Amino acid sequence: MNSIFHEKRLPAADRATLLRKVLDRARASAAAGACPVVVFDLDGTLIDNRPRVVAILHELGEHWAASHPEAAARCRAATVDHIGYGVIDNLRRLGVEREWLHEEGLSFWKERFFTDHYQVHDVEIPGAVAFAKACHEIGALLVYLTGRDLPGMALGTFKSLRDLGFPIGTMGAKLVTKPAFDIPDTEFKRGVAGDLGRFGEVIAVFDNEPANCNLLLEAYPACDSVFVDTQHAPEPPELDSRVLVIDSFEM
Repeated sequence: MNSIFHEKRLPAADRATLLRKVLDRARASAAAGACPVVVFDLDGTLIDNRPRVVAILHELGEHWAASHPEAAARCRAATVDHIGYGVIDNLRRLGVEREWLHEEGLSFWKERFFTDHYQVHDVEIPGAVAFAKACHEIGALLVYLTGRDLPGMALGTFKSLRDLGFPIGTMGAKLVTKPAFDIPDTEFKRGVAGDLGRFGEVIAVFDNEPANCNLLLEAYPACDSVFVDTQHAPEPPELDSRVLVIDSFEM
């Protein structure tokens, strides 16, 4: 998928330099007796949830097999390369054009995507596990600050992070979820941003939503705010000029 932020992405060598800088900063902070905090969003930041969407579309194809065979075949042909931010846009990209099918497909997706069970399909963004482990081993506190909600997704998120190899369930790693599903993600993060400093010195934040990168940088002007350019909500705000852009954690 083309990105409007593509030209702002750091070249591979500069990306590696930035990530090493975060590690060096964490190391220095820990050596000075402070608690360096690195904040990570999950979906689209550390975790690629497109395989989760593909799995649901394949199930939708099976669901539609008898009633809508053409749309069903198109859904069963979905791959991660078809997947962007919006479900209806994904259906259009697959060639499913009827609006009433869009609504049915959206409902089918919503019933599954925001649940514990389907997170088994998630994979890491390239390099994410190794980078998170490196931060943790140095002594940084990892805060997974996610728009996933506590009632519907917290248990699956914990298991998914564990199974993918991210530090979790151990000293130095915290999972912070929304208390309720219907709280908008940016509103939730704006509300808790100031509390992140209670954990220690916030040295870096990583998020795939420009609005969140901007607000976290506003809360912690001395941190490295990093936009992970994968998928994001439509009509994003302009990135603060200090926010750096990467598309993976490969070093």
